[in-house]
Amino acid sequence: MGVQIPPFAPMSVPSADCLCSYAVYYMIVNILDFFINIRKLAVTIAWVAVVFFCASAVQAGSVHGAAHSALLLNASNGRILYSRNVDRKIPPASLTKVLSILVVMDAVHAGRVKLSDKVRISPRAARQSGSRLNLRAGERIALEDLLKGMAVASGNDAAMAAAEHVGRGSVSRFVFMMNAKARQIGMTRSHFMTPHGLPASGQVTTASDMAKLARYYLRNYPKAARYHAIPAITHRGRIKFNTNRLLGSFPGIDGLKTGWTSSSGYNIIATAVRSGRRLIAVVLGSQSSGMRSAETAKLLEAGFSGKFSAETKKKRNGRKLQRRS
Repeated sequence: MGVQIPPFAPMSVPSADCLCSYAVYYMIVNILDFFINIRKLAVTIAWVAVVFFCASAVQAGSVHGAAHSALLLNASNGRILYSRNVDRKIPPASLTKVLSILVVMDAVHAGRVKLSDKVRISPRAARQSGSRLNLRAGERIALEDLLKGMAVASGNDAAMAAAEHVGRGSVSRFVFMMNAKARQIGMTRSHFMTPHGLPASGQVTTASDMAKLARYYLRNYPKAARYHAIPAITHRGRIKFNTNRLLGSFPGIDGLKTGWTSSSGYNIIATAVRSGRRLIAVVLGSQSSGMRSAETAKLLEAGFSGKFSAETKKKRNGRKLQRRS
């Protein structure tokens, strides 16, 4: 849809100056219309290229990428379909917020807090750097809206405010709860120091642990998981778009969370459903957001196409033949 030109019906014959003004007006409108259409075409071509790249990679049998580690998991049975360096430790960045939302939901489930609670934003929460919901000290926001701000906009200020509320004013108490929950899930190679994932010494995770977290989270709190599929939210008139660029572009994607710091690179936990089958992909340490999206799409496409199932069957048949011989 191009720029809409308002109808013009002069009551009298316009002057030469007026005609010149109209000519300039329509010229500007046509130029804007041209660039808007070019942008739309560029976006379309970019995603066609990504889909073609994914299809070519699957066809050629290659799913290896430039990320430090990657894992693909069948969410229903926990079966690992693909893995690469899954126990390599790396800073989690904003993937940390999935665990933070999980801890908040545990508190809601236990009756210690409510999603409708109006959380007063502290100066400390309002000062958080990086991705922000632009919260102001002193304002009050529903706890559920803070969770949406964490899931969609990756708000570090929202994460800190939620942690203070559930930790009864103590962020260290909330972080203790995070690590206790991680151990309960079986995240044996992870340790967390902050509720938002901003750089902190000793804060690490692995692709294997993030896959465990995602599977537990999706199974236990499907309502909270739906926050991650929201395309955009608005706070005080500012629109914050979802940081997961695969939403709305890769068929079946409905979550989950992206992350980036200079020390971790570009991370993602992605989940998608096709024909009732849910897969979880974890990609850590990509060199750019575009490479992160491309490799994640490639992994998921290969998983849904049955490529990994076929490879597993071949390996099993090969082992049977060796035994017989």
